[in-house]
Amino acid sequence: MALLRRVWFQIHWFIGITAGSVLVVIGLTGAMLSFRAEIVDAINPELRHVSNLGGAAALPPAALAEHVQAAHPGHRIAALTVFTEPGRPARVNFAPPPGQRQGEVRLVDPFTAELLPEPKGDAFFEFVESLHRWLLLPRDAGKPVTGTLAVGLLILALSGLYLRWPRRPLAWRAWLKLDFALTGRAFLWNLHAVAGTVALLAYLASSLTGMYWGFDALRTVVDNAAGEGRMVRSQRMQADGTAAKVAKAATVPKPDLQRAWQSFLQETQGDWSQATLRLPTRNATQIEATYLRANPEHERARNRLYLDAATGEATRHDRYADKPLAGRLVNSIYPLHMGTYWGMPGRIVMMLASLGLALFAITGWMLYLGRRRTKRAVRDERARLSPALSPTGRGAEPVLLTFATQTGHAERIALQTAAALQSAGVAVVLQPLVRLSVDALQRYRKVLLVASTFGDGDPPDSLRAFARQFALQTGSGLQHVHYGLLALGDRHYANFCGFGKALDQDLRGHGAQALFPMIEVSNGDAGALARWRQSLAEAFAVRVDTLQAHQPTAAPFEPWRLVRRTLLNAGSQGDPLFEIELARPGAAAWEPGALVELLPRQSGPAVERFLRDAGLDGQTLVRCDGLERTLEDALARSALPVASAATAQALADTLLPLAPRSYSVASITADGCVQLLVRQARRNGELGLASGWLTEWAPVDAAVELRLLPNPAFALVDDDVPCIFIGNGSGFAGLRAHLRERARRGHGRNWLVFGERNAAHDAFCAAEIAQWQAAGALERVDLVFSRDQPQRLYVQDRLREAADALRQWVADGAVIHVCGSLEGMAPGVDSALREVLGASAFDDVVAQGRYRRDVY
Repeated sequence: MALLRRVWFQIHWFIGITAGSVLVVIGLTGAMLSFRAEIVDAINPELRHVSNLGGAAALPPAALAEHVQAAHPGHRIAALTVFTEPGRPARVNFAPPPGQRQGEVRLVDPFTAELLPEPKGDAFFEFVESLHRWLLLPRDAGKPVTGTLAVGLLILALSGLYLRWPRRPLAWRAWLKLDFALTGRAFLWNLHAVAGTVALLAYLASSLTGMYWGFDALRTVVDNAAGEGRMVRSQRMQADGTAAKVAKAATVPKPDLQRAWQSFLQETQGDWSQATLRLPTRNATQIEATYLRANPEHERARNRLYLDAATGEATRHDRYADKPLAGRLVNSIYPLHMGTYWGMPGRIVMMLASLGLALFAITGWMLYLGRRRTKRAVRDERARLSPALSPTGRGAEPVLLTFATQTGHAERIALQTAAALQSAGVAVVLQPLVRLSVDALQRYRKVLLVASTFGDGDPPDSLRAFARQFALQTGSGLQHVHYGLLALGDRHYANFCGFGKALDQDLRGHGAQALFPMIEVSNGDAGALARWRQSLAEAFAVRVDTLQAHQPTAAPFEPWRLVRRTLLNAGSQGDPLFEIELARPGAAAWEPGALVELLPRQSGPAVERFLRDAGLDGQTLVRCDGLERTLEDALARSALPVASAATAQALADTLLPLAPRSYSVASITADGCVQLLVRQARRNGELGLASGWLTEWAPVDAAVELRLLPNPAFALVDDDVPCIFIGNGSGFAGLRAHLRERARRGHGRNWLVFGERNAAHDAFCAAEIAQWQAAGALERVDLVFSRDQPQRLYVQDRLREAADALRQWVADGAVIHVCGSLEGMAPGVDSALREVLGASAFDDVVAQGRYRRDVY
């Protein structure tokens, strides 16, 4: 299913940027032609209605034709059109000169038979029609071109319908909700999809009728099948004996248009509003009268009456109303194409749909160019870091710089390192470690690695298979390799930098030699990163200040206002869970899955106790972190020291700033605020520093310093592929942001598996889940409350129970998001997924980036 969607996406994209661009011309000209008659009439009011200055009655068709023919003896009249509307000019079609397809068409004064001036603007619309129908090409060459474009429009309409088909097709919001709060690519996609849905039927009608006119062979087949083809009509005439009469006629009598007209009036009994009399050509014995009734079904609901040219006798009368359905549809091709089949509303809809082709071209190209810009930026970054672009490194053996990342931090450091080395003249090849193998490493003599550890010693999710294979692979094929390793981790975990240490050990086991001892970095420690740059400078004999210029700069912390905090689980057996809402005017946008990193503060009572015990005045100004602040403020921002000091400044000089804390953002940019789900943590009966500050100590309206960070490992899925969301407790935060955004975009194939303790006290998400279900944004929900039954049940148990559905969703290309506790839930989900999907299939999902985690 996922492969099929990709194929149709490529087809839709290719036709859209090729045929779609030309379809804009056809659409705009079609819109201009929608009200051609009304526009020409408005420009030429004197030709819309001819004044009867002499008071005489309008000339009958026979007299009208006779007068016109006499006044223009060099032009033979081929057809004459008259109207019942008083004062409406008649229309005469002259036979085409030899070698031409069409003759001149002129308006005629119905009272005097004088030719009227040619309508102003008519020549312009003839040009527009030629552009619309044949793209100004010769008719025989232009028809198949526009027919092919009609096929392209049909494929665009149907493939677009397939690509955005929601899981709940009866939910109107999934089809028609245009969300103006979206921005960028998301808004363009939403506008493109919703407008396409609204105009779908119009485009199907336009494309199918356009194909009918574009391909003569198709038109012949359709006409004959409907009984309206020339061959069929000829057979009918032969069956009526008319052909035999023609064959037997030794001489062809002169047509008597007066008798024919009287016979027409008798046969129609006055039920007509417009009639065209086609005069017989050489050797022909019939006059064909094509007419519309007084109240026709539509503008092409034509009736045909065949009259003997000499006697005026009616020989055949084909009424539109008597035709079978197929015949009526064939005669309705033009009204269907123009929208007049449905009256004025239909004309307006078709005009707007025609104009809409320009909107689709613009949004489609903007989406396409946006993808191209993104890909080009990546290529340029890679090219900038390639050996060929290094002026001093040209011809030098390149250094492989590879990274293993979970949240994107290792990749950012790797990019900065590569840029720094390139600027110093060192040729660099940058590759993610997940794409490499031991064989690939063997091709380089010098290798630099930036490796993140996830959780307590684990590799990043995408590197699991690599880590196992690298550890198990035997041999010593890397003796010629010299490597440098920067290991990223968090000292709060017992197995600090566990993956980096395992990688270092495995490299040595394969015979590689270290350029310098492994450098460990805890939470972006600036000192450790400085040692990394110093080690690189010594290893590659470059100036350290050159590398220093490319050191990564972190986003600054900014003050946000604590707007609200709400207890979500009153009476729960677990620790209290709060929803924290923070606001900042003019804040930058963030993507679902993002993190906030905030600076906690010591509680007021704790700072007061320390100052009292130390005998110091908290309002004393001190210099701390390069800024002047009160001692009380400096202590609130720092880890409280075990011992005091003699003076306030001496104490300030010993303070270490509190480490920032990370939380998953539970809201989206359109909400206008950052929302967090924070559970109070207690150690030895004391509230945790960050959770206590946010949920209890900080007063409402207090300033909270934070910064928003992207989280590539838990990024939003940017199209309508299936998504499975798994989490527990405060892990609902990251899941909620994704689900809110997917609901806004109309992406409804979502499955939520969520666990808490008791339904009575911990179902804080029930109301929002019910809203998503009602709106068609959640296809399946599995809630599990572990303590509501004697046997403890968790989200991993629900996954095992739904094994068949889980396998089917994954086969359909589902992306799995896991958010919540690293201890218990996350490994349990891992185990269940591996068990249900199989180890190989699960590894494939991880390697494809379809397993995204935000666990803590």
